[in-house]
Amino acid sequence: MKKIEIACFNVKSAIIASKAGADRIEFCEGYEIGGITPKIEDVKEVKNKIRTDLYVMIRPVGGKFNYTEKAFLQMKQSIQEMKLLGVDGFVFGILTPQNTIDIERNKELLELAKPLPCTFHRAFDTIEDKKTALSILITLGFTTVLTSGIITTALEGKEILKTLLQLSKNKITIMPGGGIRATNIQLLDSYINASYYHSAALKKEEEITDFDEVIQLKKNLS
Repeated sequence: MKKIEIACFNVKSAIIASKAGADRIEFCEGYEIGGITPKIEDVKEVKNKIRTDLYVMIRPVGGKFNYTEKAFLQMKQSIQEMKLLGVDGFVFGILTPQNTIDIERNKELLELAKPLPCTFHRAFDTIEDKKTALSILITLGFTTVLTSGIITTALEGKEILKTLLQLSKNKITIMPGGGIRATNIQLLDSYINASYYHSAALKKEEEITDFDEVIQLKKNLS
């Protein structure tokens, strides 16, 4: 059965997505900068109000995906705090200044997150050698990679997504994301046949989840 993860940037959206039947919520804030770590009080509120699986973004600042030591310490602290709230997983990704996977830092966060599953987010899309990167993520123990295949949209990146799905050999979930809507998810799925998809499902010109869009996304995947 195919599933849909909804990116939510505020408490209201998370509640809407849950009521609409999202299979999982990626919770963060800061839509305009691609998502950063949400406030702990917001995570607590969402966790108390929904029963949908809740993955939390661990990203202290927007911009590039290599971090200062201070920011890295913030990431570690956030994981420890969020685990105590009973979240279901984490979303993060650290690169080196050379835009390759920072093996040691990612490993450290994965150890802190255990036994919870972790998604490597769209930092993956900025890496040139995706085949090597995917192999590293599998070895490290990430359970999912969120990617558009390229830097723009999943539909434009469908060829790369299909290749990544073949390379994954069911050892890691390739979750397409980027510009996915109810109007194009069937076309994308017919080409790549992924098991999990990611969408913000926002209302037009708003940062609030569109209840009807989530319903239609689910319907078009069934």
